[in-house]
Amino acid sequence: MYFASAKPAGAPAGPDSAAAAAVESALESERTDAASPAAPPDDAAAPGLAGTPADLLPALQRRGFQSLTEVQRAVLAADDGAADLRITSRTGSGKTVALGFALAPGLIGGARRGPCTLVIAPTRELAMQVKEELGWLFADLPHGDCAVVTGGTSLVRERRELQRRPAVLVGTPGRLLDHVREGVLDLSAVTQLVLDEADQMLDLGFKDELDGILEHLPSARRTHLVSATFPDAVLALADRFQRTPVFVEGAAGGAAHADIEHVVHRIGAREHYAALVNLLLLAGDARTLLFVRTRENTVSLADKLAADGFAAMPIHGDLAQAQRTRTLESFRRGTVRALVATDVAARGLDIPAVTAVVHVHPPIDSATYVHRSGRTGRAGRKGRSILLATKNVEARARRLFREAGIRPQLLPVPGPDEVEACLLERATAAATAAIDAGGTPRPDRRAAAERLLQGRDPAAVVAALLAQSLTQTRAPIALADQPPAPRVQPPRAEAPRGQRLPPERRGEPGAPPSWRRERPAAEAAFARFRINWGLRDGADARRILAHVCRRGDIDSRLVGNIALAPGSSTFEVAESIAASFARRVQKRDRRDPHLFIVPADGGA
Repeated sequence: MYFASAKPAGAPAGPDSAAAAAVESALESERTDAASPAAPPDDAAAPGLAGTPADLLPALQRRGFQSLTEVQRAVLAADDGAADLRITSRTGSGKTVALGFALAPGLIGGARRGPCTLVIAPTRELAMQVKEELGWLFADLPHGDCAVVTGGTSLVRERRELQRRPAVLVGTPGRLLDHVREGVLDLSAVTQLVLDEADQMLDLGFKDELDGILEHLPSARRTHLVSATFPDAVLALADRFQRTPVFVEGAAGGAAHADIEHVVHRIGAREHYAALVNLLLLAGDARTLLFVRTRENTVSLADKLAADGFAAMPIHGDLAQAQRTRTLESFRRGTVRALVATDVAARGLDIPAVTAVVHVHPPIDSATYVHRSGRTGRAGRKGRSILLATKNVEARARRLFREAGIRPQLLPVPGPDEVEACLLERATAAATAAIDAGGTPRPDRRAAAERLLQGRDPAAVVAALLAQSLTQTRAPIALADQPPAPRVQPPRAEAPRGQRLPPERRGEPGAPPSWRRERPAAEAAFARFRINWGLRDGADARRILAHVCRRGDIDSRLVGNIALAPGSSTFEVAESIAASFARRVQKRDRRDPHLFIVPADGGA
């Protein structure tokens, strides 16, 4: 075992850890005690809100705030009304409300000629959420109205919105610059500029757009930067935008979320889907966010989960805004239980009810891990961050957790027995609650129940009904701690060049190379398939095995013997999945479109 079996620790870490854990791509729910209901304003402010701008106090009290977070107190202490701020703090620490404290004085009093406060965010979701958060915070200010403009939305609607000359304008770089160049947006009255997630804007390639916007801004203004990290590129940008900046840091970046339990599941190289099935079955109706590497991964995984009965949908950067909005709203409502996302697409997600985050594909660094994990354990709720670790990512995973200052638990993936026991317990509890709350049944339903019980064991009837309630999705899948490696059976002699022996003679002297694999005891029969890839084209047993498992989306343990010939090869697939395998491989493979797999000898 290569991970300590321990709870997450909040021990201080080095500079890399501080930078990593400061990553935050989305707007947080800034409520310190989110479990408490929203309270009406009191005549006197709560002691924990001392020092808060008086004009914002009613909005904070309506929102249920009882105290300020560390970064909010830090901004109040550092802001003298004139300095440019560089704000960083760990995810979920309340940076947006802290930023609002600094912006509010610039919105109070004076005639409004147009946007006086401009907030630039890297993604559509983040921009919209910043607008929503600042909207409720500034609701009582005479000039606190907010608007948002982003790519992927209606230009006509946005132009009408800009004609109202909102005091606070939030937008993405490209769309803001479009409106400026078309003469729809006048930035000459801007006295306050905010670059939110500045490091991500550079990572996403928005430097040219930022430079274009900067050309249209007045030089006399305050400029604030909110950034997860301040590498050289961000500092260079900040130095161009800011004068005599004041650095403000909230909760230490290296501090791990106390509300997030970090778990590592070691799996075999091809057990990602099996592990996901079991985890989602255990999650039940809870919302789970699944992180994968590419847009193609989001679509293929979501489609596969949906085919197995899970309410799953993908979200990625190429979705139209309307589809993104519908998908996120379905996930927020709970209609969609599993959301499959890329790192970029998940920036700006602020859904407090996400119970777990699963890293299907490992993050590229500790900063990305902290950002992903920060999508759960929000607003005072508990959350779980689960990393599926294959052997080839062990070293990266160790380094990732070390840099993030996190000590995860190493736990086995829940097996079928554990999953089925949980599902049965859940179904029994639901049935019990329904019976207890059902009252007197309708006469027709009672008559139907009596007919159903007639001549049958009542316990057997209830057991059958419980079993039926457990068949909404596919069954849990057994995983092995260490999948068995295939064993090579060397040939006793080399086949004559250019010759191909019939199947019945394979294994005799002169037969071509083959792999003889231990067949699972549960599999009594195998079906044979043929692929047009042989020794002349560089095929070997291991490459055939990898292609078959990827193409058919099956585990290597379900593949039997592999026999190679000069022009083609044959292999065995467990009879129990042969039909579904045959359907999958009928589709032309995009990676290897020249390879075809067909049943051999009339099998399958």
